[in-house]
Amino acid sequence: MPQLLNKPIHILGIGGIGTALAWVLARDGYSVILIDNHPGKIAEGRKKGISVVGLRTRWIPIVDFADWVPPDEGFVLLCTKTYDNPAILSRLPDDAFLIPIQNGFDPELERRGHACEGIASFVSECERDRPITRITRSGKLHIGARRLTTAGEQAEITSLAKALDKNKLFPVELVPDIRPYKATKLMYNAAISPLAAMAGVDNGELLTDALAKKLFFALLLENYAILQQAKIPLARIGPFHPDTVSMILRTPWLPALLAMFFRPSLRGTYCSMAPDIHAEHARTEIDAYTGHLIRLAGEFPCALNRATFARMKKITSEGLKPQYQHLRDLAAQLPAGVLS
Repeated sequence: MPQLLNKPIHILGIGGIGTALAWVLARDGYSVILIDNHPGKIAEGRKKGISVVGLRTRWIPIVDFADWVPPDEGFVLLCTKTYDNPAILSRLPDDAFLIPIQNGFDPELERRGHACEGIASFVSECERDRPITRITRSGKLHIGARRLTTAGEQAEITSLAKALDKNKLFPVELVPDIRPYKATKLMYNAAISPLAAMAGVDNGELLTDALAKKLFFALLLENYAILQQAKIPLARIGPFHPDTVSMILRTPWLPALLAMFFRPSLRGTYCSMAPDIHAEHARTEIDAYTGHLIRLAGEFPCALNRATFARMKKITSEGLKPQYQHLRDLAAQLPAGVLS
């Protein structure tokens, strides 16, 4: 057994990813503790265990975040939304072995200098009030260093990847540098999540409706262009490298084939931003997605991202409901030629 076995693994966030990771690690005998601040989900998990749909229930200790004491040793897997990071990071000692498995870029987290991150391209959707999740889209979990690491840090990263690699829910790939994978995931997430969330549709509808598809493809191209001008390396997640996706989207007739190819795998899946925009006091990760791209762009033109960011801020600040009209309003405020 790897050295990880004798160290506690604290997983913050009983959402889709946190629940799936806790389930597979507990199944293989690792010491797992789940931490969350949702009273209903905590109560349900303590009473009935945590579950992956179609598989047996696992009983895992669950701690309320208010009562959580960070471990002196072991791993802290950060599986929360980025807007929850400040409260967590303020409690963590500097030497905690932190492994975020999140979407988006949080400036405060980036400054921490942690050694490793994970990026999940599979989709795991957890019920809002119960720790029950289901894998709705297949994909990998990439794990790797985000800076130069010591031999000891690399050994810890490798041990975690090996521990997770035993599962059959999602493949695990240990990569030498996680940053290109995180940037590629951002390219996709910052196109899918804002549009699907503001329109109140599943991800597959972005490749079905004419206007949604036009906005989606335009955001993908703009996101790619921003990352390229910033000289951010990208990696392949899924069947195509971002370079290939950009080429396809710029070639007549090929985008329609791309839509047909991806539509079945996205149908019935929802972005992580969707439940946030439905909340009574809505807050989203738009700053960690679109906001990060706008900051990267600087003076580089990014009219669609700027308009998308403004539209999402308006929706959340005014408590507006998700509806298709938001896509029409977004398209109407764009400069001529952006969607051509």
